[in-house]
Amino acid sequence: MNSQPEAEHRHEILPEHFDLREAYRRHFADPRRERAFLHAAGFTAGFAGCRLVTHAIRAGRGPFRNLSAGGRHLHHSTPGIIGQIALGYLWTWQVAIGTDPHRRAGSRAAALTAGLATALTLDEFALWFDLADDYWDNAGRKSIDAVILFWGASAMLLTGRGLVVETGRALHDATRLSRPRRH
Repeated sequence: MNSQPEAEHRHEILPEHFDLREAYRRHFADPRRERAFLHAAGFTAGFAGCRLVTHAIRAGRGPFRNLSAGGRHLHHSTPGIIGQIALGYLWTWQVAIGTDPHRRAGSRAAALTAGLATALTLDEFALWFDLADDYWDNAGRKSIDAVILFWGASAMLLTGRGLVVETGRALHDATRLSRPRRH
């Protein structure tokens, strides 16, 4: 029978002394750096989501279906463009984007939304010039997917490298400390 208290057997992802929220605040004290990170995160999540949904639609899997309005196919670049236009308008009136510390939540939401809207728009880049839905060619699709996902992840790591390094160290310490000790 083990005599150690139950609390010592509890396994947590991060060590008790590591506060992710505090680390985030420290690494993103500069609102511009935080907005750049959130834009990259919104872009990466948006692009990955676009790819997953469009591949599911094409394969006939899941609840996803193409959208249409009045019998015409509605490409996902349309909400992306509308999002960029809306953000531009809000920025003009300084409603959502800015350096006002009292509006930081709006600034964060705007950065995430701008990244998402950019992903929705760029995902259908082939439509910009050819006005044809031809990004499904196997040779081009795979390289575009890989390059854009790599760019998004790289931008997130570049802007958030301090937070990533500190969190990685905390995870490493947690795994090292949570290993059972041999007596």
